[in-house]
Amino acid sequence: MSDLFAVDLALDLSPTVPAAVLDVLRRHLGLDTESGESDMGDEMSDFVPLLSCRGPAKRIGGVLTGELVQGDSHWSLTARQEIHAELLPDLEELVEMLARNARTEGVIGQVRFYEDDIPELLISRSGKMVRMPLRAAEAADS
Repeated sequence: MSDLFAVDLALDLSPTVPAAVLDVLRRHLGLDTESGESDMGDEMSDFVPLLSCRGPAKRIGGVLTGELVQGDSHWSLTARQEIHAELLPDLEELVEMLARNARTEGVIGQVRFYEDDIPELLISRSGKMVRMPLRAAEAADS
């Protein structure tokens, strides 16, 4: 058994998203940044890109992807990844940053232990990330 989580993110970022946020997001996506790594120093030496895997998923099925696309007045992010349990705190920090910069409120993603059927929703509310666990519907009495 593995400690993997399926992570899905889909959101638009505010037109006023700071360049520093886009740089962090690009690093997580495995994209090169204009500033390069040398000016980050030791603070990024333990950095693990959370959204950089591409290709067939090992445990969750389907395809791992991560795309950041610039629209007319905003950036759009879509990502689907397998994340090891030890990286969940880093993922939460990333999603909190995204929630602060989300263009609209509402569901911005979901996280699910790969063997579970029911995910936990990641919601942007007033610039804060809120986790909402879902549960199976109770069977109706006949």
